[in-house]
Amino acid sequence: MHQVTTHREEEWPVTAVAPARDAALLAEVVELRARNEQLGRVLVTRAVIDQARGMVMAMAPCSSERAWDLLVGVSQHCNIKLRDVAAALVATADAKTLPGEIRRELRRALRSLHTVDRA
Repeated sequence: MHQVTTHREEEWPVTAVAPARDAALLAEVVELRARNEQLGRVLVTRAVIDQARGMVMAMAPCSSERAWDLLVGVSQHCNIKLRDVAAALVATADAKTLPGEIRRELRRALRSLHTVDRA
């Protein structure tokens, strides 16, 4: 016996697969766009943190690693994200005032750094 299929029945698998494939492609595009946005934010954040490191290195002649550790310590002691501490420090170059909590902790950290260097 030979089974007869109509033109409509032959198209069924293709039309069922196409929406699933489209949905998978759409999900992939959404995921890639989200990753792209995240990487963009990371690049901007990284640049600000690097600028803040440079500022710390100029304030207290120290290595890049020490400046990083100092900023991380300020961030942890103030319970403020590192990127926000860095942004606040960089903003002082535009005559913005450093928030009190960050200013106090940064002074303490710089004094501590100078004390360690003298010992």
